[in-house]
Amino acid sequence: MIDKFAFPGYTYLVTIILYTIMLAIIKTGGKQYKVAQGDKVKIEKLEGEAGAKITFEEVLFVGDETAVKLGTPLITGAKVEGTIVEQGRHDKVWGIKHKAKKRYKVKFGHKQTYTEVLIDKIV
Repeated sequence: MIDKFAFPGYTYLVTIILYTIMLAIIKTGGKQYKVAQGDKVKIEKLEGEAGAKITFEEVLFVGDETAVKLGTPLITGAKVEGTIVEQGRHDKVWGIKHKAKKRYKVKFGHKQTYTEVLIDKIV
């Protein structure tokens, strides 16, 4: 910001720019995700290679600070478009099966697969 006392011949105008963020809640893989344009979201594994376009038709909520649309349960005509960034696997999660007084103990691990999606557009 320009100090008006440092530059006596200048007038200044402060402009406040408010950005409204469009949010959506999508349903995929049995889970619900809150997304906005430009977000990267790790969701349950979907078919497709990196760079492929994907469309989510099951949209439960679309809105910003001025307008809100709620579905009952889905919004007709609403969709969220995205691009697959990568296919990957999460870190390993360890589990143990144990039976008391039977000398039985098994340790196992699991790595869940995911698809990382960049949200391009909320329609």
